[in-house]
Amino acid sequence: MDYGSISRESVVVVGASLAGIRAAQRLRRDGFAGRLTLVGDEPHEPYDRPPLSKQLLAGEWDAGRTALVAADKLAELELDLRLGVRATALDQQARTVALDDGSNVGYDGLLIATGARARSLPGAGELTGVHVLRTLDDCLALRADLEAQPARVVVIGAGFIGAEVAATARERGLEVTMLEGLPQPMGRVLGDELGALMAEIHRERGVDVRCGVQVEALLGTDRVSGVRLADGTTIDAEVVVIGIGVIPNTEWLEGSGLTIDDGVVCDATCLAAPDITAAGDVARWPNELFGETMRVEHWDNAVEQGAVAARRLFVSETEAEPFTPAPWFWSDQFDCKIQLAGRAGPDDDAELITGSVEERRFAILYGRAGRLVGVFGMNRPRHVMQYRTRIAEGMSFPDALAIARDAS
Repeated sequence: MDYGSISRESVVVVGASLAGIRAAQRLRRDGFAGRLTLVGDEPHEPYDRPPLSKQLLAGEWDAGRTALVAADKLAELELDLRLGVRATALDQQARTVALDDGSNVGYDGLLIATGARARSLPGAGELTGVHVLRTLDDCLALRADLEAQPARVVVIGAGFIGAEVAATARERGLEVTMLEGLPQPMGRVLGDELGALMAEIHRERGVDVRCGVQVEALLGTDRVSGVRLADGTTIDAEVVVIGIGVIPNTEWLEGSGLTIDDGVVCDATCLAAPDITAAGDVARWPNELFGETMRVEHWDNAVEQGAVAARRLFVSETEAEPFTPAPWFWSDQFDCKIQLAGRAGPDDDAELITGSVEERRFAILYGRAGRLVGVFGMNRPRHVMQYRTRIAEGMSFPDALAIARDAS
């Protein structure tokens, strides 16, 4: 390869989702001609996850439209593609990854992109009609249940996945109840004021939103029949979707010598150990732009970090540069496109710079210690992208506000 001082003959990428396939593409695009192995625990070729809670779940797309790489382009990568097999162990000394089909694959460079899996609830696996939404198969199973026109769908968890599922189910004409333990949906990320706005948007569309409630049990024998709350309230349900977060897939790395702490711990350049990098939902690293260690579960981060982690395998410590993105994500719920860039928190200074909250079209800037740290937009994508760039540049909060005032 022409961009680093380290040469390698074989690279193994464990994880065949977004970060993994973008890493593989970057390696080939930058001239790596050695053996490139891509290991994925699902039988499907790499696919995109955002449509799983939107277009695919709604029945607007078929599964084929979620492919991240067209079949002919995938073939051009000349991958040793190991699909439907799970990595079970890493031996750093032998430089091998053990797979659950009994084979071992050797490497001289390893990129870990095993992502995360959906959290569930006790007893959920014993009842049909109970779903999580993380994989293509999860989506197709849930879609089949929604197409059967259940009398009521209960979504447990009003985070972004839960809220998107609730919106999609409601737009299918189904009765939907969304349950959230926090005082407001998405409160940890957006704060209570914007969280209350999100709850209002769902209620206006007919979703029964209940916040500050705790789920005690799922009811039913073979199939779910309802949800019991801690206060004794029972909600009938023919379909239940659990959206309460994810768990990084790191169990296979136990005993490997890597540092595991809510993900694979890396340095600022995405290096987890000599000859080993990590990217995507599973990677935890110190982002020097914000002065904090983070693990980011967003689409855009997987794309960027996959490429950076691939490059890191071929550069020395002195050549390596820190990975310092301004994280960004979006969520489509009903007719609202929600975007947040940076690391805004509920205690940050906040100022509305354009639009109207009442009209559901506005942007808010966030500052901390005099610095621009975040921007939230509802149906204002241009503003979010503009100020995301300014966050990455380290702009001060007063300067950002001055630019906003001049533009108004």
